[in-house]
Amino acid sequence: MAEETENNQTEETPGIEAEAAAPEETSAPSRAAAPGGGPQEVIAPKERRRRARAGKAAKTPVRKQRTPEERHADRLEERRKKAALRRTERARTREKAREGGTVADTTPPREHGPGRQKTRQGVVVSDKADKTITVRIDIVRRHRRYEKIVRTSNTLHAHDERNDAHAGDTVIVREARPLSRTKRWRLVEVVERAE
Repeated sequence: MAEETENNQTEETPGIEAEAAAPEETSAPSRAAAPGGGPQEVIAPKERRRRARAGKAAKTPVRKQRTPEERHADRLEERRKKAALRRTERARTREKAREGGTVADTTPPREHGPGRQKTRQGVVVSDKADKTITVRIDIVRRHRRYEKIVRTSNTLHAHDERNDAHAGDTVIVREARPLSRTKRWRLVEVVERAE
């Protein structure tokens, strides 16, 4: 009988320890059972990311070091390829333009060629400075997307050698070499005098 009670105690004791140990393992939410059956170690998110990056880096092949001359040669080869592609694209565009088809990617004609100055018509805002007039150029255009008429204006300073134009006059000015810090235009003619 004494032996039976001892056996019962020894049998019960491991069961009690197992029951006590089981709630501790289940109470920790971050611990999960490993595939082998034991508890898995808890890893912080930063550490997990660091390990993932290290594993990825180990998988990628290591590029051999290149000399500056090799890198330069590769760069030149890449540029040659791109230049050849550009040449073929330009030739194709020219062919389309010659055939008379409208090509969206052709460059629009420039406003003026070499040696031909721009001309603008505007209203004289001020003639107070000697041999200089301030001209307001009004621009009216249709907005590309919204189709609304947009009115803008900009002012420029023009050289008036004879002080011919006065405030309110409609004048034509032509582009010129820089005559002062702000003057890059010359008066061509007075189209309409102010009343």
